[in-house]
Amino acid sequence: MSMPFPSGPSRWVSHPIARAAAFLIGPRGLRDRAELRAEVAGKVVVVTGASYGLGEATARLFARAGARVVLAARSMDRLRALADEITAEGGQAFAYPLDLTSEQSVSEFAASVLFDFGEVDYLIHNAGKSLRRSIHLSYDRPKDITATAGANYVGPMRLTLALLPAMRARGRGHIVNVSTVGIMFPVVPKWGFYLSSKAAFDWWLRAVGMEARADGVTLTTFYAGLMHTRMSAPSRWMRMLPGQTPADAARVIARAVVRKPRTLTPIYGHPSAILVPLLRVPNELLLGFVYRFLGDTHASLARVGSPKAAATTEVRSDVR
Repeated sequence: MSMPFPSGPSRWVSHPIARAAAFLIGPRGLRDRAELRAEVAGKVVVVTGASYGLGEATARLFARAGARVVLAARSMDRLRALADEITAEGGQAFAYPLDLTSEQSVSEFAASVLFDFGEVDYLIHNAGKSLRRSIHLSYDRPKDITATAGANYVGPMRLTLALLPAMRARGRGHIVNVSTVGIMFPVVPKWGFYLSSKAAFDWWLRAVGMEARADGVTLTTFYAGLMHTRMSAPSRWMRMLPGQTPADAARVIARAVVRKPRTLTPIYGHPSAILVPLLRVPNELLLGFVYRFLGDTHASLARVGSPKAAATTEVRSDVR
C-alpha cells in the first residue's frame, strides 16, 4: 500500500523516531534562551527570506530574545503580517522589501536599513532559491540561471558588500550563512543550478570571512541538512526522511550567533566530504541509477508547462 503525501511537511516529522534521528544527525541548537537574550537584546538582526520557514522561525526566536529584527523578503504583505504578530507578542520587527535578484533592490534595502538603524550587528543569509529540474527542461529557461544565481550567490554577495564595511569600521559583527550540506555530497543530477550557486557563495564568503575576522567580524556557515519547509515540500520523497523543523534549525542559528563557531554541520557532513572523492565512480553510478527513476517535481513541471513530461514523470515518480 502506498503512503499518502500531504501538501506540506509529512506527519513523519513529528514521529518520535524521526525527531530522534534529526537530533542525532543535525547540528545541535542553543538550549538556553537566556544566553541568546544576553547576546542579542537591543541588537539589530537582519534576516533574509524572513516570510516563511526557517526565516520566520528565526525572526520570532530572536525577537523573543529582545533583538530588533529586520524582516527582509519580496512578499511585503506577509512580512507586515509577521511584524504585526511579533509586535503583538512584545517584540520588535520591521519589514523591508528585498529582492536578491535585483541589484537596485539590494542597494536600496541596505541603504534604508543603515539609515534607519545606523548599524547591523548580525546578518543572517537565509533566503535561497531551490531548484530540482532535469536539464532538458531548462534549455529554454534562462530564468533558472538568473533566479538561482541571484538568490543564492550574487544577491547575498551584494548584500554582504553593502553591509560589511560598517561592521568592519565598528570592529564587530557576525554573519551567518545558511548553506547546504548538499555541497559536501557527490554531484547530484537535477540539482546543478542550486548546488553550484550555493557552493559559489560558500567559497566566496569564507574567503571574505578570513579577511574580515581580523577586523572583529566573524562568520558561521551552517551546512543545513534536510529541513521540512515549503522549499523542500515539492520533492515528495523528502517528506519521508528525518529532518529538522524550522524551529529546530532556528535554534542552530541561535547557537551560531552566541557561540560563533566557524561551521555547523550534520554529523554526516565531514565524512561525506572525505569519502566522496574516494568513491566518485560508485557514487556517480548509484546516483545515475536513481536519476532514471526519480522524476521532476510537479511544481517544476508546471512552471515549465510540459503536460507530456508531467504525464511521463508521474509514472516514474511512483517507482520506489
